[in-house]
Amino acid sequence: MQVHSHPLVGASLGTERAITSYRFGPDDDAAPKVTIQASLHADELPGIVVAWLLKRRFAELEAAGRLNARIVLVPVANPAGLNQHWFGTHMGRFDMRSGHDFNRRFPNPGPALAMQLDGRLTADAAHNASLIRAALRNHLAGYEGTTELESQRIALMRLACDANLVIDLHCDWEAVPHLYTTPQAWPSIEPLARYLGSEAQLLADVSGGEPFDEACASAWRYLRGAFDGRFPIPLGLTPVTLELRGVRDVSHETANRDAQAIVDYLTHAGFISGDAPEPPPLRHPATPLAGCDYVESPSSGVILHLRDVGDRVRAGETIAEVLDPFDDRLVPLIAQTDGVLYARHWTRFATAGMLVARIAGEGAARKGDLLVP
Repeated sequence: MQVHSHPLVGASLGTERAITSYRFGPDDDAAPKVTIQASLHADELPGIVVAWLLKRRFAELEAAGRLNARIVLVPVANPAGLNQHWFGTHMGRFDMRSGHDFNRRFPNPGPALAMQLDGRLTADAAHNASLIRAALRNHLAGYEGTTELESQRIALMRLACDANLVIDLHCDWEAVPHLYTTPQAWPSIEPLARYLGSEAQLLADVSGGEPFDEACASAWRYLRGAFDGRFPIPLGLTPVTLELRGVRDVSHETANRDAQAIVDYLTHAGFISGDAPEPPPLRHPATPLAGCDYVESPSSGVILHLRDVGDRVRAGETIAEVLDPFDDRLVPLIAQTDGVLYARHWTRFATAGMLVARIAGEGAARKGDLLVP
Protein backbone atom coordinates (compact mmCIF):
# COMPACT_ATOMS: atom_id res chain seq x y z
CA MET A 1 0.00 0.00 0.00
CA GLN A 2 1.24 3.44 -0.97
CA VAL A 3 -0.11 6.59 0.68
CA HIS A 4 -0.18 9.84 -1.30
CA SER A 5 -1.13 13.38 -0.33
CA HIS A 6 -2.62 15.78 -2.88
CA PRO A 7 -2.46 19.38 -1.58
CA LEU A 8 -5.32 21.76 -2.39
CA VAL A 9 -5.20 25.51 -2.89
CA GLY A 10 -5.65 27.14 0.50
CA ALA A 11 -8.89 29.10 0.88
CA SER A 12 -7.11 31.49 3.26
CA LEU A 13 -3.83 31.71 5.15
CA GLY A 14 -3.22 28.75 7.41
CA THR A 15 -6.11 26.62 6.09
CA GLU A 16 -4.36 24.40 3.53
CA ARG A 17 -5.95 20.97 3.11
CA ALA A 18 -5.06 17.85 1.15
CA ILE A 19 -6.76 14.77 -0.28
CA THR A 20 -5.25 11.45 0.81
CA SER A 21 -5.24 8.50 -1.58
CA TYR A 22 -4.17 4.89 -1.06
CA ARG A 23 -2.77 2.81 -3.92
CA PHE A 24 -2.69 -0.96 -4.11
CA GLY A 25 -1.71 -3.60 -6.63
CA PRO A 26 0.88 -3.85 -9.40
CA ASP A 27 3.04 -0.88 -10.39
CA ASP A 28 2.62 -1.80 -14.06
CA ASP A 29 0.88 1.08 -15.86
CA ALA A 30 -0.44 -1.44 -18.37
CA ALA A 31 -2.51 -3.15 -15.66
CA PRO A 32 -6.21 -2.24 -15.39
CA LYS A 33 -7.04 0.51 -12.93
CA VAL A 34 -9.94 0.98 -10.51
CA THR A 35 -10.63 4.23 -8.64
CA ILE A 36 -13.01 4.28 -5.67
CA GLN A 37 -13.83 7.42 -3.73
CA ALA A 38 -16.21 8.29 -0.91
CA SER A 39 -17.99 11.27 0.59
CA LEU A 40 -17.68 13.80 -2.22
CA HIS A 41 -20.84 15.11 -0.60
CA ALA A 42 -19.11 15.32 2.75
CA ASP A 43 -22.23 14.86 4.87
CA GLU A 44 -22.79 11.44 3.25
CA LEU A 45 -20.86 9.20 5.63
CA PRO A 46 -21.70 5.55 4.83
CA GLY A 47 -19.09 5.51 2.05
CA ILE A 48 -16.29 6.56 4.40
CA VAL A 49 -16.87 3.47 6.55
CA VAL A 50 -17.05 1.24 3.46
CA ALA A 51 -13.81 2.78 2.13
CA TRP A 52 -12.09 2.17 5.49
CA LEU A 53 -13.06 -1.51 5.32
CA LEU A 54 -11.96 -1.71 1.68
CA LYS A 55 -8.59 -0.24 2.60
CA ARG A 56 -8.02 -3.12 5.01
CA ARG A 57 -9.29 -5.72 2.52
CA PHE A 58 -7.19 -4.39 -0.35
CA ALA A 59 -4.06 -4.43 1.84
CA GLU A 60 -4.72 -8.10 2.65
CA LEU A 61 -5.41 -8.97 -0.99
CA GLU A 62 -2.26 -7.12 -2.09
CA ALA A 63 -0.17 -9.05 0.43
CA ALA A 64 -1.67 -12.29 -0.90
CA GLY A 65 -0.81 -11.33 -4.49
CA ARG A 66 -4.45 -11.36 -5.58
CA LEU A 67 -4.79 -7.88 -7.06
CA ASN A 68 -4.80 -7.94 -10.86
CA ALA A 69 -5.50 -4.21 -11.08
CA ARG A 70 -4.09 -1.00 -9.69
CA ILE A 71 -6.62 0.25 -7.15
CA VAL A 72 -6.78 3.87 -6.01
CA LEU A 73 -8.90 4.49 -2.92
CA VAL A 74 -9.93 7.94 -1.63
CA PRO A 75 -11.85 7.55 1.65
CA VAL A 76 -12.48 11.31 2.05
CA ALA A 77 -12.91 13.04 -1.31
CA ASN A 78 -13.97 16.39 0.15
CA PRO A 79 -11.91 17.55 3.15
CA ALA A 80 -13.28 21.09 2.85
CA GLY A 81 -16.88 19.93 3.06
CA LEU A 82 -16.06 17.66 5.98
CA ASN A 83 -15.27 20.80 7.98
CA GLN A 84 -18.61 22.54 7.28
CA HIS A 85 -20.35 22.43 10.67
CA TRP A 86 -22.85 25.19 11.48
CA PHE A 87 -24.39 25.29 14.95
CA GLY A 88 -24.21 21.52 15.30
CA THR A 89 -25.42 20.71 11.78
CA HIS A 90 -23.06 19.19 9.22
CA MET A 91 -23.54 20.77 5.78
CA GLY A 92 -20.97 19.38 3.29
CA ARG A 93 -22.89 19.47 0.02
CA PHE A 94 -22.22 22.98 -1.30
CA ASP A 95 -19.08 25.10 -1.51
CA MET A 96 -19.66 28.08 0.77
CA ARG A 97 -17.80 30.55 -1.43
CA SER A 98 -19.47 29.82 -4.79
CA GLY A 99 -22.62 27.94 -3.79
CA HIS A 100 -21.65 25.14 -6.20
CA ASP A 101 -22.62 21.56 -5.46
CA PHE A 102 -19.39 19.66 -4.76
CA ASN A 103 -20.49 16.94 -7.20
CA ARG A 104 -21.14 19.19 -10.18
CA ARG A 105 -19.18 21.17 -12.80
CA PHE A 106 -16.27 18.75 -13.20
CA PRO A 107 -14.27 19.50 -16.35
CA ASN A 108 -14.82 17.71 -19.66
CA PRO A 109 -11.45 17.36 -21.44
CA GLY A 110 -13.06 15.82 -24.53
CA PRO A 111 -12.92 18.80 -26.92
CA ALA A 112 -9.28 19.58 -26.12
CA LEU A 113 -8.32 15.90 -26.51
CA ALA A 114 -10.06 15.64 -29.88
CA MET A 115 -7.75 18.34 -31.23
CA GLN A 116 -4.66 16.71 -29.73
CA LEU A 117 -5.50 13.22 -31.02
CA ASP A 118 -6.55 14.16 -34.54
CA GLY A 119 -4.27 12.27 -36.92
CA ARG A 120 -2.84 10.01 -34.16
CA LEU A 121 -5.59 7.40 -33.79
CA THR A 122 -5.40 4.12 -35.71
CA ALA A 123 -7.54 1.06 -36.48
CA ASP A 124 -6.21 -0.59 -33.28
CA ALA A 125 -8.71 -0.05 -30.43
CA ALA A 126 -6.21 -1.05 -27.72
CA HIS A 127 -3.64 1.40 -29.10
CA ASN A 128 -6.26 4.15 -29.16
CA ALA A 129 -7.31 3.45 -25.57
CA SER A 130 -3.70 3.67 -24.38
CA LEU A 131 -3.22 6.90 -26.32
CA ILE A 132 -6.36 8.44 -24.86
CA ARG A 133 -5.42 7.55 -21.28
CA ALA A 134 -1.97 9.12 -21.72
CA ALA A 135 -3.54 12.22 -23.25
CA LEU A 136 -5.98 12.51 -20.34
CA ARG A 137 -3.16 12.30 -17.81
CA ASN A 138 -1.09 14.91 -19.63
CA HIS A 139 -4.03 17.24 -20.13
CA LEU A 140 -5.13 17.23 -16.49
CA ALA A 141 -1.53 17.57 -15.31
CA GLY A 142 -1.57 21.00 -16.95
CA TYR A 143 -4.67 22.20 -15.10
CA GLU A 144 -4.12 24.67 -12.27
CA GLY A 145 -7.01 25.55 -10.01
CA THR A 146 -7.21 29.05 -8.54
CA THR A 147 -9.59 28.12 -5.71
CA GLU A 148 -9.79 25.27 -3.23
CA LEU A 149 -12.88 23.91 -5.00
CA GLU A 150 -11.25 23.96 -8.43
CA SER A 151 -8.09 22.30 -7.14
CA GLN A 152 -10.19 19.61 -5.46
CA ARG A 153 -12.04 18.85 -8.69
CA ILE A 154 -8.77 18.61 -10.58
CA ALA A 155 -7.09 16.42 -7.96
CA LEU A 156 -9.97 13.94 -8.03
CA MET A 157 -10.08 13.90 -11.84
CA ARG A 158 -6.34 13.22 -12.01
CA LEU A 159 -6.76 10.19 -9.74
CA ALA A 160 -9.57 8.75 -11.88
CA CYS A 161 -9.18 9.97 -15.48
CA ASP A 162 -7.20 6.96 -16.74
CA ALA A 163 -9.12 4.29 -14.83
CA ASN A 164 -11.08 1.42 -16.34
CA LEU A 165 -13.68 1.55 -13.56
CA VAL A 166 -14.71 4.46 -11.32
CA ILE A 167 -16.94 3.86 -8.28
CA ASP A 168 -18.20 6.97 -6.51
CA LEU A 169 -19.74 6.21 -3.09
CA HIS A 170 -22.66 8.40 -2.00
CA CYS A 171 -25.92 8.10 -0.08
CA ASP A 172 -29.33 9.79 -0.15
CA TRP A 173 -31.57 11.34 2.54
CA GLU A 174 -33.55 8.18 3.37
CA ALA A 175 -33.22 5.49 0.75
CA VAL A 176 -32.73 1.91 -0.30
CA PRO A 177 -29.48 1.05 -2.11
CA HIS A 178 -29.54 2.35 -5.67
CA LEU A 179 -27.11 3.40 -8.39
CA TYR A 180 -26.54 5.66 -11.38
CA THR A 181 -24.65 4.66 -14.52
CA THR A 182 -24.85 4.95 -18.31
CA PRO A 183 -26.78 2.64 -20.66
CA GLN A 184 -23.50 1.53 -22.30
CA ALA A 185 -21.93 0.71 -18.92
CA TRP A 186 -24.98 -1.07 -17.51
CA PRO A 187 -24.12 -4.61 -18.76
CA SER A 188 -20.78 -4.38 -16.90
CA ILE A 189 -22.35 -2.83 -13.79
CA GLU A 190 -25.33 -5.19 -13.53
CA PRO A 191 -23.44 -7.78 -11.41
CA LEU A 192 -22.48 -5.00 -8.97
CA ALA A 193 -26.17 -4.06 -8.66
CA ARG A 194 -26.92 -7.70 -7.86
CA TYR A 195 -24.20 -8.05 -5.22
CA LEU A 196 -25.19 -4.73 -3.64
CA GLY A 197 -28.89 -5.53 -3.58
CA SER A 198 -29.61 -2.30 -5.46
CA GLU A 199 -33.32 -1.50 -5.64
CA ALA A 200 -33.16 1.08 -8.47
CA GLN A 201 -30.73 1.22 -11.42
CA LEU A 202 -30.98 4.66 -13.03
CA LEU A 203 -29.49 5.05 -16.51
CA ALA A 204 -28.62 8.19 -18.48
CA ASP A 205 -25.99 9.14 -21.05
CA VAL A 206 -26.02 12.73 -19.79
CA SER A 207 -27.73 13.50 -16.49
CA GLY A 208 -26.79 17.19 -16.45
CA GLY A 209 -24.54 19.27 -14.25
CA GLU A 210 -21.29 17.34 -14.96
CA PRO A 211 -21.17 15.09 -11.85
CA PHE A 212 -17.88 13.35 -11.10
CA ASP A 213 -18.48 9.85 -12.44
CA GLU A 214 -20.08 11.16 -15.63
CA ALA A 215 -17.24 13.65 -16.15
CA CYS A 216 -14.69 10.85 -15.85
CA ALA A 217 -16.34 9.04 -18.77
CA SER A 218 -17.31 12.12 -20.78
CA ALA A 219 -14.03 12.41 -22.74
CA TRP A 220 -14.45 8.87 -24.10
CA ARG A 221 -18.05 9.58 -25.12
CA TYR A 222 -17.05 12.89 -26.72
CA LEU A 223 -14.22 11.31 -28.71
CA ARG A 224 -16.46 8.54 -30.03
CA GLY A 225 -18.82 11.22 -31.32
CA ALA A 226 -16.08 13.49 -32.62
CA PHE A 227 -14.44 10.78 -34.72
CA ASP A 228 -17.82 9.29 -35.66
CA GLY A 229 -16.77 5.70 -36.24
CA ARG A 230 -13.63 6.54 -38.22
CA PHE A 231 -11.52 4.93 -35.49
CA PRO A 232 -12.44 2.27 -32.92
CA ILE A 233 -12.70 3.94 -29.49
CA PRO A 234 -13.83 1.59 -26.69
CA LEU A 235 -16.06 2.46 -23.75
CA GLY A 236 -12.75 3.06 -21.97
CA LEU A 237 -14.05 3.96 -18.53
CA THR A 238 -17.02 2.42 -16.74
CA PRO A 239 -18.59 4.91 -14.30
CA VAL A 240 -21.02 4.20 -11.47
CA THR A 241 -22.34 6.14 -8.50
CA LEU A 242 -23.47 3.90 -5.65
CA GLU A 243 -26.04 5.36 -3.25
CA LEU A 244 -25.54 3.42 0.00
CA ARG A 245 -28.99 3.91 1.53
CA GLY A 246 -29.56 7.04 3.67
CA VAL A 247 -27.46 9.48 5.68
CA ARG A 248 -28.26 7.72 8.97
CA ASP A 249 -27.46 4.23 7.69
CA VAL A 250 -23.98 4.16 9.16
CA SER A 251 -23.09 0.90 10.91
CA HIS A 252 -20.59 -1.94 10.97
CA GLU A 253 -23.25 -4.30 9.60
CA THR A 254 -24.23 -2.34 6.50
CA ALA A 255 -20.66 -1.21 5.76
CA ASN A 256 -19.33 -4.77 5.94
CA ARG A 257 -22.11 -5.93 3.63
CA ASP A 258 -21.42 -3.19 1.09
CA ALA A 259 -17.64 -3.61 1.20
CA GLN A 260 -18.04 -7.35 0.61
CA ALA A 261 -20.37 -6.65 -2.32
CA ILE A 262 -17.72 -4.44 -3.93
CA VAL A 263 -14.96 -7.02 -3.36
CA ASP A 264 -17.18 -9.76 -4.79
CA TYR A 265 -17.89 -7.62 -7.83
CA LEU A 266 -14.22 -6.77 -8.41
CA THR A 267 -13.45 -10.49 -8.17
CA HIS A 268 -16.28 -11.36 -10.56
CA ALA A 269 -14.95 -8.74 -13.02
CA GLY A 270 -11.38 -10.09 -12.81
CA PHE A 271 -9.76 -7.14 -11.04
CA ILE A 272 -9.15 -9.48 -8.08
CA SER A 273 -8.10 -13.09 -8.64
CA GLY A 274 -10.19 -15.85 -7.11
CA ASP A 275 -13.72 -17.20 -7.28
CA ALA A 276 -16.61 -14.84 -6.65
CA PRO A 277 -19.98 -16.08 -5.42
CA GLU A 278 -22.81 -16.25 -7.93
CA PRO A 279 -24.50 -12.84 -8.11
CA PRO A 280 -27.98 -12.94 -6.54
CA PRO A 281 -31.02 -12.06 -8.66
CA LEU A 282 -31.47 -8.44 -9.66
CA ARG A 283 -34.01 -6.77 -7.36
CA HIS A 284 -35.53 -4.53 -10.06
CA PRO A 285 -34.66 -3.94 -13.73
CA ALA A 286 -32.80 -0.86 -14.89
CA THR A 287 -34.91 2.19 -15.73
CA PRO A 288 -34.13 5.53 -17.40
CA LEU A 289 -33.18 8.37 -15.08
CA ALA A 290 -35.53 10.46 -17.22
CA GLY A 291 -38.36 8.22 -16.00
CA CYS A 292 -38.02 9.23 -12.36
CA ASP A 293 -40.99 10.93 -10.72
CA TYR A 294 -39.81 13.70 -8.40
CA VAL A 295 -42.69 14.23 -5.97
CA GLU A 296 -42.85 17.80 -4.67
CA SER A 297 -45.06 19.34 -2.02
CA PRO A 298 -47.35 22.08 -3.37
CA SER A 299 -47.70 23.62 0.08
CA SER A 300 -45.98 23.84 3.45
CA GLY A 301 -46.74 21.60 6.39
CA VAL A 302 -45.82 18.44 8.32
CA ILE A 303 -45.07 15.41 6.10
CA LEU A 304 -46.92 12.21 7.00
CA HIS A 305 -45.53 9.34 4.92
CA LEU A 306 -47.92 6.59 3.89
CA ARG A 307 -45.44 4.42 1.97
CA ASP A 308 -41.88 3.44 2.89
CA VAL A 309 -38.68 3.52 0.84
CA GLY A 310 -38.36 0.33 -1.18
CA ASP A 311 -42.10 0.01 -1.73
CA ARG A 312 -43.50 -0.44 -5.22
CA VAL A 313 -46.17 2.18 -5.81
CA ARG A 314 -48.74 2.81 -8.51
CA ALA A 315 -49.52 5.94 -10.50
CA GLY A 316 -52.34 7.82 -8.77
CA GLU A 317 -51.46 6.44 -5.35
CA THR A 318 -51.10 8.82 -2.40
CA ILE A 319 -47.63 8.18 -0.97
CA ALA A 320 -47.67 10.92 1.69
CA GLU A 321 -49.79 13.75 3.06
CA VAL A 322 -48.82 17.26 4.12
CA LEU A 323 -50.65 18.56 7.18
CA ASP A 324 -51.73 22.20 7.47
CA PRO A 325 -52.98 22.46 11.07
CA PHE A 326 -54.42 25.95 10.57
CA ASP A 327 -56.79 25.00 7.75
CA ASP A 328 -57.34 21.42 9.03
CA ARG A 329 -56.12 20.24 5.66
CA LEU A 330 -54.23 17.13 4.50
CA VAL A 331 -52.70 17.72 1.07
CA PRO A 332 -52.05 14.42 -0.76
CA LEU A 333 -48.74 13.80 -2.54
CA ILE A 334 -49.58 11.55 -5.47
CA ALA A 335 -47.30 9.30 -7.51
CA GLN A 336 -47.35 10.04 -11.24
CA THR A 337 -45.77 6.76 -12.29
CA ASP A 338 -45.58 3.09 -11.35
CA GLY A 339 -42.22 2.24 -9.83
CA VAL A 340 -40.00 1.86 -6.77
CA LEU A 341 -40.08 4.62 -4.16
CA TYR A 342 -36.32 4.58 -3.76
CA ALA A 343 -35.59 7.80 -1.82
CA ARG A 344 -37.30 10.46 0.26
CA HIS A 345 -36.33 13.55 2.25
CA TRP A 346 -35.24 12.94 5.82
CA THR A 347 -36.99 16.03 7.19
CA ARG A 348 -40.65 15.85 8.15
CA PHE A 349 -41.53 19.48 7.45
CA ALA A 350 -42.14 20.63 3.90
CA THR A 351 -41.77 24.09 2.48
CA ALA A 352 -43.82 24.93 -0.60
CA GLY A 353 -42.28 23.31 -3.69
CA MET A 354 -39.89 21.09 -1.71
CA LEU A 355 -38.81 17.76 -3.18
CA VAL A 356 -40.20 15.07 -0.87
CA ALA A 357 -39.71 11.71 -2.64
CA ARG A 358 -38.36 10.07 -5.79
CA ILE A 359 -39.85 7.13 -7.67
CA ALA A 360 -38.01 5.10 -10.33
CA GLY A 361 -40.43 4.81 -13.24
CA GLU A 362 -40.02 3.14 -16.62
CA GLY A 363 -41.19 5.85 -19.02
CA ALA A 364 -38.66 8.52 -20.04
CA ALA A 365 -40.71 11.69 -19.55
CA ARG A 366 -38.26 14.22 -18.14
CA LYS A 367 -35.72 16.30 -20.06
CA GLY A 368 -32.87 18.68 -19.24
CA ASP A 369 -30.95 18.34 -15.98
CA LEU A 370 -32.13 14.96 -14.70
CA LEU A 371 -30.50 15.08 -11.27
CA VAL A 372 -32.67 17.98 -10.10
CA PRO A 373 -36.45 18.32 -10.20
